Amino acid sequence: MATFPTLKTGAVIQYPATKSAEYSSFVARFLDGTDQRYRQYSTPLHRWIINLEMLDESELSTLEQFFIAQEGRFATFAFVDPWTQMSFPNCSIDQDILDYQLSEEARGAMKLIVSENRV
Repeated sequence: MATFPTLKTGAVIQYPATKSAEYSSFVARFLDGTDQRYRQYSTPLHRWIINLEMLDESELSTLEQFFIAQEGRFATFAFVDPWTQMSFPNCSIDQDILDYQLSEEARGAMKLIVSENRV
């Protein structure tokens, strides 16, 4: 299984970065006005928004090749959460179009969204 690539510094992301945990619940409402709540998933669904700037051509190329190998949203890979160092083995890129800019030497930028998949 593939692993999300790191930058030359060894980091996965650059700051500022965004991480979210999403919970899903179902609420059954009864005729008498009461309700009962159920968790649909036992754990939260994690998502990371990765904004990368000041990338050189080799870092952009590595990320582009990874995106191509994953075929956008299609394939799964392991992602290490940069805050907790916990590995999430079933993640995918949450976009099918890779948009990046290279304005000057070592001045590349891109945005990626990585989502944990439900098993």
